[in-house]
Amino acid sequence: MRFPKRRRHAAVEEDAPEMSAQFRNPFVHELKFTFLQKIKIALMTVTLLPFRLFLAAFWMLLAWPFAFVATVGRADNTVEPLTWWRWLVDKALKAIMRAMWFSGGFHWVRVKGRPALPSEAPILTLAPHSSYFDAIPVTMTMASIVMKAESKDIPVWGSKWPLHGSCHLGSCAFIPGVPVQPVVLRYLNAMDTITWTWQGPGAFKILWLTLCQLNNPLEIEYLPTYTPSEEEKSDPALFASNVRRLMAKALDTPVTDYSFEDCQLAMVQGPLRLPGNTCLLEFSRLARQLGLKAGLSDKVLQEQGSRARKLWGDRLGLADFAQYVNLPVTDMLRDLFDMLDEGTGQVDLRQYVIALSMVHKPFKGLQTIQLGFQIFEAEEGGGVTEEELSVILRTSRGVDDLQASHLFRAMDTTHQGRVTFEEFELFVEQCPDFADRYLLGSGSTPPSSPRIEVPPVASNGVCTDFSPHDQHRHTHSYAVADDKKVN
Repeated sequence: MRFPKRRRHAAVEEDAPEMSAQFRNPFVHELKFTFLQKIKIALMTVTLLPFRLFLAAFWMLLAWPFAFVATVGRADNTVEPLTWWRWLVDKALKAIMRAMWFSGGFHWVRVKGRPALPSEAPILTLAPHSSYFDAIPVTMTMASIVMKAESKDIPVWGSKWPLHGSCHLGSCAFIPGVPVQPVVLRYLNAMDTITWTWQGPGAFKILWLTLCQLNNPLEIEYLPTYTPSEEEKSDPALFASNVRRLMAKALDTPVTDYSFEDCQLAMVQGPLRLPGNTCLLEFSRLARQLGLKAGLSDKVLQEQGSRARKLWGDRLGLADFAQYVNLPVTDMLRDLFDMLDEGTGQVDLRQYVIALSMVHKPFKGLQTIQLGFQIFEAEEGGGVTEEELSVILRTSRGVDDLQASHLFRAMDTTHQGRVTFEEFELFVEQCPDFADRYLLGSGSTPPSSPRIEVPPVASNGVCTDFSPHDQHRHTHSYAVADDKKVN
């Protein structure tokens, strides 16, 4: 598999023609520290961190009675004029919350642009929403915010602002069709301890590392008010997309259309974890938007696998492939076709089924490999050849540059010229790091010997299922402040 050379319907809007060279997994954030940085963090942990935590807790608890008084007698579903005493409470809360952020190392917050009046833009949109600290501009404006209704029950924090419903992809805040003011955040730390993603430092580690920094500079920029066109007023998704693109340009960052569902691919651990340059994220996005994942099940995959096996390597052109998936030829379908096309202008349906299986159940990678063996193996004797194994692994890992010859020779101890799935599964159990040792790209140095003996381990580390318990740990393209900046 490979990224299409010409991206007609790209998830990442970049000027670079080669996506694979520029691609950065949006669900992964890796922090690497030098020896001196580790020493600094250790010193800050035992000196500055306890002091900051105490002050932050103090200011938070001090803010609670003010917030409680401000919300007494307020109706959840009505807008009330701002009385003089609520105005005073707002001022006090702003001061207290600013002191709390100051205690956490956010000493200087640079503000660019002019905040619009509520009459000019009743909605603020905020990006990127990638950390705890994105609440800083909210506390500076005391705006109402869009989040899950259940969040109002959070002790202390949930009582500070009226919370309005829940939000999916931010587009709900664009339904009113009124002018909005985009607001972008720039964390200017030399070391990014701010960003919180699906795979990387956890919530408490991010908080710990950030509070161990002497200073956390932040820049907040209020962009010009965006007034929707008539078309955008009738299409909130288009309105949201155009505002998001404007904010991404201001941040000089690409726009991605990957979803929570796609991030599961980035979370796979163990011997079948995917490489950082995998194409499967893009394949998953295209398959989802084309409706190819709707109604997908193990039974359906087995049926598609049997059909692909009967073709036994027969390749389909774009028109025939479109007929196979029962879709019209569109730019999005061309992009998906190009990912499977290895330069012949045709695709092998067996590879399509393997890729579809992998994005359907990424945490059951061995089942996908097994399906690949079933599709490719010979009717007599079973097993797959070296080339067939390479195709299965290239497709299941979402890469186009992979050599499996050393892996194949290590498994084919009887020199039969074929290996079975049972042999592959046993080898993975005995060598959990087989991908790093044996799967090489062009220019890689092969192992010094054709086989490396590794003591057996109890498990291959592959998760059997995925049931996310915390769906808040993610990276958004933008977050949305609700429709009342002044209460």
